[in-house]
This record gives sequence, C-alpha cells and structure tokens, in this order.
Amino acid sequence: MSSTSASSSAIRRDDGRLGRVLSGLAVAIGCVLFLGGFAWGAVVYRPYTVPTGSMQPTVEPGDRILAQRVDGSEVRRGDIVVFQDQLWGSATLVKRVVGVDGDVITCCDQQGRMLVNGKPVEEKYLLNGGPASMTPFETTVPKGQLFLLGDNRAESLDSRVHMTGGETGTVPRGAVRARVDAVAWPLGRLGMVDRAENFSALPGGVSEPGPLRWITVSVFAGMVLILGGAAHGPIARRLRRRR
Repeated sequence: MSSTSASSSAIRRDDGRLGRVLSGLAVAIGCVLFLGGFAWGAVVYRPYTVPTGSMQPTVEPGDRILAQRVDGSEVRRGDIVVFQDQLWGSATLVKRVVGVDGDVITCCDQQGRMLVNGKPVEEKYLLNGGPASMTPFETTVPKGQLFLLGDNRAESLDSRVHMTGGETGTVPRGAVRARVDAVAWPLGRLGMVDRAENFSALPGGVSEPGPLRWITVSVFAGMVLILGGAAHGPIARRLRRRR
C-alpha cells in the first residue's frame, strides 16, 4: 500500500471517529432538551378541558387547553384563568379576568363598552363583537378579589349572575388554579392564546406570556438533534459503500 493510500485511510478513520463522537453528542444533547422540555412542561403546565361555550370564540367547548400553574397574586386583567369557587358550584370553570383589587367596573357606555375605573375597554375578543353586556351593571372589586366574565357575554354565567344580595360577584384570588396559555386540542385549533393587550394601559398592565414557547422549542430542537444524530451512522455507512 502506498503512503498516499495509507494516509487517506487514516484520514477516513479519523473522520469516522469524529462523526461518531459528534453524532453521539447530538443524541445526548437532544435527549436532554427533549426530555427536559417535557419535564419542564409537566411541572409548569396542566391540561384542562373547557366545559362550556361561555368563552367562545377564544376557546370552544371541549377544547383541551394548557394552563400555567400560577398563584392568584400573579393574575392580571385580561388573563383567562381556570378557577374553582364553591359559591359558583363544584365545577372547574374558565373565565376572563376584567377587574382586580379596587377596580370600579361599569357597563356599558353609549358604544356598548365596559368601563374600568372610568376608562372604556375595547374587547375585540368578544363573540360577534359585543356588546360588553346585555344588561347594565356596576360593582367595585374588593381587595384580594377578581371580577370574571366570559367572552360569550350572551351565554356566560359569570360575575354578573352572582351580583345578588349585596354581593360583588367576585371570587378570591386564591380560587385561581392556572392561567390559560394555549389550545392543545383539536389540532385545527392548536395555538397560543394571546394576552389581552387592551388592558395594558391600566395600572399593573397585563401578565407576561408563560414559558410554553420555550418549552416547545426545547422539545422540537431535541427531537431534531436525536433524529439527526441517529441518522449519521446509516448515512455514513451508505456513503462508504458508494466509495
């Protein structure tokens, strides 16, 4: 064997070893990202099924949603929350927060809009474009409480229904279990649920999105690395045979 052939063989062996090392590293990193993403998601998020049509068109009855586990103190106006309050029954419900501690909620102005502390709020997410309520109301949200409405105002049994006997119709922040970030099922409705920026000008602003996008990126990147690393061996062997 000539020195040139021997040198070429040595280079190919070195390339082969380097390729195996890199492919193994890709698979290892991919497993960390893939499994870590799922573990992260399992800790931070919980799936729920939407029980009624009160939040149409934002979420539909039967939708499988992903909701970030949060403390009630983290909730801001515009958040869609999953909560349970015995005064509202034993069911787990999904509604939108429109009022927090001390807010004066009034409905409606001449354009059919809800007012929060005297400021009209444009609610573009309402089913069929509004109005904010078919019946007028006014209430002040007590400290540590939340005023909750459905996006389908014509059908939603929400804080307005519970404004009886001097009650404000609110629920305690501690009743909140999670904040909705995305629709996971059916696939035709798969996607993120955006924050309601119409409340951003009010004191406290709106909440930041949860980490679901980063979790998705981690899982997808891990899957790509695992598949790419695993495919290196068969591809390399096929190329060697062709040579």
